[in-house]
Amino acid sequence: MTPFHIHPHGAASRRQLGFSLLELSVVLIVIGLLLGAVAVGRDLQRSAANQRLSTDFIQGWQLAYEGFFNGVGYPPGDNPTAPTGQVNGNAATPGTELCGADMINAFLAAGIRLPTGRTEGQQDRYVYLDSNGNPQEVRVCFQSRDWAEPGATGGVFVSRKRNIMVVRGVTFSLAAALDQQIDGRSDARFGRWRDISFANSIAELNGQAWPLDDRMAFGSTTVTSLDESQVAITTALFQMMR
Repeated sequence: MTPFHIHPHGAASRRQLGFSLLELSVVLIVIGLLLGAVAVGRDLQRSAANQRLSTDFIQGWQLAYEGFFNGVGYPPGDNPTAPTGQVNGNAATPGTELCGADMINAFLAAGIRLPTGRTEGQQDRYVYLDSNGNPQEVRVCFQSRDWAEPGATGGVFVSRKRNIMVVRGVTFSLAAALDQQIDGRSDARFGRWRDISFANSIAELNGQAWPLDDRMAFGSTTVTSLDESQVAITTALFQMMR
């Protein structure tokens, strides 16, 4: 019988030459799909976290404010015997912010249930992750402050005192997401949700973009695009209905 020999150019030899271009292309496509899935999953997770912050915390404090007003007939911190209709109207210096323990105690004393927040005694705070995965803390206060509104003449804006929820520690992603939920658009100048720098800008007749983005590092307005940086934050203002 003739001995069986594997030809040097047979199948066994071809397997030793490495991957073909087709095989490499398939591998690269699979890697690309996996990376894309990870990015999409991260975006969905951040969107869900922003939605939870909005529903459980921001809207929670909005409902607490409305519950307080409906229960006692004036905003928190106002004078109970001669209400001014303004937050902290009973303070030694009217117009100052109502924050921290004073704010929490005012609501609890009126029998108002508060959002869970960060922990007991810190219901005014909420920890979340920015777009780089770094921790940020958002904090709420209430204040009566000047608010730009349309005047009697078209194209003219005037300042009026309005009761506002002050929301500190807001990244661009969070600000834009909450703006879409509250006003239906991302605009730092108009609507009930505004950036602090535009809230009373009576001379500004056009909509404005939020004055920061997630490429900026914390405490800076310079674009660095560093993944390890904590993201820049701003203060947003949310107008209460009364």
